[in-house]
Amino acid sequence: MKIEQIYTGCLAQGAYYIESEGEAAIVDPLRESEPYIEKAQEEGAKIKYIFETHFHADFVSGHVDLSAKTGATIVYGPNAKTEFDMHEAKDGEEFQVGKIKIKVLHTPGHTMESTTYLVIDENGKEHAIFSGDTLFIGDVGRPDLAQKGSITQDDLAGYLYDSLRQKIMTLPDDVIVYPAHGAGSACGKNMSKETTDLLGNQKKTNYALRADMTKEEFVKEVTDGLLPPPQYFAKNAAMNKSAAVGLDKVMERGNVPLDVETFEAMANHEGAIVLDTRSPHDFAREHVPNSIFIGIDGSFAPWVGALIPDLDQPIVFITMDGREEEVVTRLSRVGYDNTLGFLAGGLEEWKKAGKETDSLVSISAEEFAGKFSTDLNVLDVRKPGEFAAEHVEDAMNFPLDYINHEMDKVNKDTEYYIHCAGGYRSMIAASILKSRGFHKVVDIAGGFSSIQDTNVPRTDYVCPSTLK
Repeated sequence: MKIEQIYTGCLAQGAYYIESEGEAAIVDPLRESEPYIEKAQEEGAKIKYIFETHFHADFVSGHVDLSAKTGATIVYGPNAKTEFDMHEAKDGEEFQVGKIKIKVLHTPGHTMESTTYLVIDENGKEHAIFSGDTLFIGDVGRPDLAQKGSITQDDLAGYLYDSLRQKIMTLPDDVIVYPAHGAGSACGKNMSKETTDLLGNQKKTNYALRADMTKEEFVKEVTDGLLPPPQYFAKNAAMNKSAAVGLDKVMERGNVPLDVETFEAMANHEGAIVLDTRSPHDFAREHVPNSIFIGIDGSFAPWVGALIPDLDQPIVFITMDGREEEVVTRLSRVGYDNTLGFLAGGLEEWKKAGKETDSLVSISAEEFAGKFSTDLNVLDVRKPGEFAAEHVEDAMNFPLDYINHEMDKVNKDTEYYIHCAGGYRSMIAASILKSRGFHKVVDIAGGFSSIQDTNVPRTDYVCPSTLK
């Protein structure tokens, strides 16, 4: 038996390759199917099943395309209803993969169809679970995403409590836990950076698995402090219930070089957003006017999903040479399939054509400290919890996550000094503000981590775990 975790850092997502005796199964595949097909070919195996732990909200799965290319059966747990052919498994149902069995444990709570898959080895030993968003390392799935009709957030949290204690915590301590996400995902509140663990250790260290915890305590702790989910979550979940177009077609349309005139026409006359995916430094120095920065070397896809409301929004982009396919792929992972191409030759080609460029003022933390006074308007675009823990005195919290709903709090005639933790989010925020006519914006390079090394006055630090 072979189990391999295929982890994608941008989405903090874990897909899995399971194989025994020339038969393979894939758990929670990403949009692109080729890596799984190539993996099976390398191992001389045939993909027999595609197991989905639930309808993912934070990415578009590649289950339909992978099934079409391999003939593998798509498997969901009870209560899953789709627009494509799949097998809706029963609780306790077992699937044979070579010499091992994969058993369905229906574990509703994160969503009503959420299912954990238990691997039973060739000797009949319970070996591992693929827990999806039911159980993470150090956390459990948020119970607010599948509220529908009379089913409330608290109801879902109660179901999750029962699922954990009746289906998962009864398993042996040496069972390996393979979750769908790690730290950085918005599918939970406080996940560990570790991406796998023994169940016995989770019973000892995961707050949600505390043995003496009542259901009422669980519901309160799991729902306390939940931030609103990113706007694209519900849209991605809907795409995963339908037969989303395959990545090949998305790539055929989006991975296309555009000359300067065509690129400009798409932006000016066809309503395409110009997305600049280079580094924050390169964007600040020079960029196409009115373009938006979201760097490919950060949490690119989740920020696109959080900040661009329309999945059908036409997008043209600028990136570093050789990374064009990567940009289109990562956009498609969160459902942005209307990418129309990239600027061939990048910004240099734009300038050669005599087109104007713009820039954005970015200063060091030391320069900021030299200018600092209570008269400066400082926008801290970190999350509310980060801001509450410690911030520059008199700064205003202006979370990037909610910038589209917070624009009435800022004034185009006011100069703003913008920072985040390290400089990535603040450049995104500054680019959005500038594209909307806020021309007096100054980015603080290095963010709060650099500001801490200066004499800029800050509030007293409060440990985030004590903030309620």
